Amino acid sequence: MKKINISKYSREDWLKLRQKGIGGSDAAAACGLNPWKSRAGLYFEKTGQLAKDEDSEVLRQGRDLEDYVARRFTEETGKKVRRNNFMMVDEEYPYLLADIDRDVVGENAILECKTTSPFAKDKWANGAIPVNYELQCHHYMMVTGAEKCYIACLIFSNEFIVREIPRDEEVIQMLKDQEIDFWENYVLAGQMPAPDGTKEFDSALKERYKGGIEEEISLEVEEDSYRTYLETKKLIESLEKQNKEFEQGIKLQLGDNDYGLTPYMSVSYKPVVSRRIDSKRLKKEKPDLFKEYSNESEYRRLVIKEVAND
Repeated sequence: MKKINISKYSREDWLKLRQKGIGGSDAAAACGLNPWKSRAGLYFEKTGQLAKDEDSEVLRQGRDLEDYVARRFTEETGKKVRRNNFMMVDEEYPYLLADIDRDVVGENAILECKTTSPFAKDKWANGAIPVNYELQCHHYMMVTGAEKCYIACLIFSNEFIVREIPRDEEVIQMLKDQEIDFWENYVLAGQMPAPDGTKEFDSALKERYKGGIEEEISLEVEEDSYRTYLETKKLIESLEKQNKEFEQGIKLQLGDNDYGLTPYMSVSYKPVVSRRIDSKRLKKEKPDLFKEYSNESEYRRLVIKEVAND
């Protein structure tokens, strides 16, 4: 295992270093097991096609409270911990990285510190650990060789939880195989993962493929998939119509009232004033000004039509 001293790295340099491999917080996404991020989303981050928000308020609070969580862990368990100022790198696969929160003194073990909202309390019930956090801990054990990982989580205003995760070679091997496959066959190969229905995937397709080649090509689409697509589209339209009818019924009852209430829901339907430029009028009355401040945009429209078979 190679170590990189990051104690004097700026945050920007540290983020650039993390961009070069898979860290613990990336592990579940690399396996397709992160409920908040797909493999495609991680691919876009690692290839620079999607900027990762590394400094949201949630992450900022988590960083600021890391020391507190570590101290509470020591109070709860009697185990001492110390900072680790190194980023660990796998010797054989240098894109497997580990940036741990704390070493546990006197043990071949590490500590991962977490904070979470009370709304996520059920995910920790009855000894459970969210799967993305558990895989993060196994990733750290894989890279560092640690025999166990403790995870301590502060549930704001509710509870302080400590869990112990022993090293599991079967899980670690699965994780390693998935991460190597993701990095070598997708990131390094420049191969986009399977579509995942996200806006990020749409943006990446728009950026990569500009269109303009008018040659018609043969597509590999199973007819069953196409029929399912049509049925799903009709179902969505029907459900949207049902929801719209429900909302119209609420508006009809409200009349000119801004608020409504039932024993199980509240409704707000207030007037909202907004100002927008009348582009049609501007173009007609001041065409030069309209032209000066107009942006020309280009996009590709996807149209799917059924082919009539005689």
